[in-house]
Amino acid sequence: MSDETAQIADMVLDYARRRMMSTDNPLDKPFSPAELTRLASGSIGEEGIGARRALALFENVLAPSCITTDHPQYLSFIPSAPTKAATAFDLVVSATAVYGGSWLEGSGAVFAENEVLRFLAREFGLPESAGGVFVQGGTIGNLSALVAAREHRARQLEAAGRPRPARWVIVCGAEAHSSIVSAARVMDVDVAVVPVGDSGMLRGDAVEPALLEHGDAVIAVVATAGSTNFGIVDDIASIAALKDAHDFWLHVDGAYGLAAMLAPSARHRFAGVERADSAIVDPHKWLFAPFDACALLYRDPHHGRLAHTQHAEYLDTLTETADWNPSDYAVQLTRRSRGLPMWFSLATFGASVYREAIEASIELARRIADEIERRPGLRLVRQPQLSVVVFERDGWEAADYAAWSDRLLDNQHAFVVPSSHTGRVNTRFAIVNPRTTFEQLTAILDTMD
Repeated sequence: MSDETAQIADMVLDYARRRMMSTDNPLDKPFSPAELTRLASGSIGEEGIGARRALALFENVLAPSCITTDHPQYLSFIPSAPTKAATAFDLVVSATAVYGGSWLEGSGAVFAENEVLRFLAREFGLPESAGGVFVQGGTIGNLSALVAAREHRARQLEAAGRPRPARWVIVCGAEAHSSIVSAARVMDVDVAVVPVGDSGMLRGDAVEPALLEHGDAVIAVVATAGSTNFGIVDDIASIAALKDAHDFWLHVDGAYGLAAMLAPSARHRFAGVERADSAIVDPHKWLFAPFDACALLYRDPHHGRLAHTQHAEYLDTLTETADWNPSDYAVQLTRRSRGLPMWFSLATFGASVYREAIEASIELARRIADEIERRPGLRLVRQPQLSVVVFERDGWEAADYAAWSDRLLDNQHAFVVPSSHTGRVNTRFAIVNPRTTFEQLTAILDTMD
C-alpha cells in the first residue's frame, strides 16, 4: 500500500470516526444551488484537487448542506436512526469488497443476511421456509413482490387453462403508499383503489367487492402495515381471511410500520401478517440500520425466483445450481450486501434492545399526543397507532405552517415540515429515534404559540 493510500485511508477513517462518535452533530440544512456553485464548483477536472482538499470540501461545504437524518429532532417524512455499530460496519462492507448477488461469490455475507431475514420471518409468523433478499428500499421491494405476484397469477391461469385478462389489477386501499401506484405504472397494470373510511384502515369487507369485480385479473391485494402519513395499520386479519374463499396473493407493505411487531404492546395490530405471501420492512427506518435497506420476504421464495432469475450464458454457472443467490429474488442483479450492517448490530446487541427502542418510540408518541390534546390551540388529528403523531394549529393556513417550518430549520431547532390530509394542512412528528425526548418535542410545540 502506498503512502498516499495510507494517508487517504487515515483521513477518511478519522473523519468517519469523529462523525460517528460525536453526540452533537448539527441538524444542518440545504444550501441554494447558487451557494453550492460558488462554494463547491471546480472539484472535477483533469488534475485532481487531492484527498485532503476533497475531504475538506465535503466536511465543510457538502455535508453541512445535507440535513442529518439521524438527528433526534429530524421528525419529518420517516427518519433514520442507525446504531453506531451498524454505521461502523457499513464501512466494513465497503472495505471488504463483498459482492452480495450470488452464493458463489459471497456465501458468508449471504448467510449472515439470511440469518436476519429468518429472524424477521419468525417475528412476522411466516413459515421457516420463508426467505428473500435485501433490496434498496420499499419502492423496489414492493415492485419486486408485485412482479412475482403477477408471474404467479399468470402461471395459475395457464395451468387452469384460463385466458389472461386484458389488464392486470392490483387492489389496495386509499392510504396505500405512493410506491404501489409507481410499481403499477412500471408494470403497466391497473390499480383498484378501495375506500378506507374515517378510520383510514383497509378492511376485508371493502376488499371483497373488488375481488369479485376483477376476478382473475387481480394479481395481489396490498395491505399497509403502518401508513407513512399516519402510521395506520390496515385490518390485515380481515383481509387475510378472504383467502379462505378467494385465491389471491396478499402483499403486506410494512416499510415503516412492520418493525413494530417486535414491540409487545403493538404486536396485536398486525394479526394476519402470518398469512402474507410477501412482505417488506425497511430496516433503515425503524430497525436502526443505515440507508439503504429493505427486507423483502416471500412466503414461498420459489415464486420470487421464478419471476426474477436472469438468464444469460455468462450466468450459467449460477443459474444451473440450487444455490441461494439473492439476485434471483428481486429486480436487480448487481447488489451490495446491504443487510450486513443490520446483521452486525442485531448480533451485537440482541433483539431485546431493539424491542425496547421501538417500544420507547411508541410510548413517546402516546405522551406527546396527550400533550397536544392538553394544549389550547392545538388539535390532534387522530390518536397514533404507532409512532406518527399528526396535529393542527388552530387558525393556521399553509403559509403559516411553511413559515414556521422554515424558522425551525433556520434556527437549527428541528426539521418538521407541513403535511396534509383530505385537503387540510397539518404537521406531524415521525418518531423513530431513541434519542428523541419528550422535552425536545414540547419545545417544538412551544414555538407554535
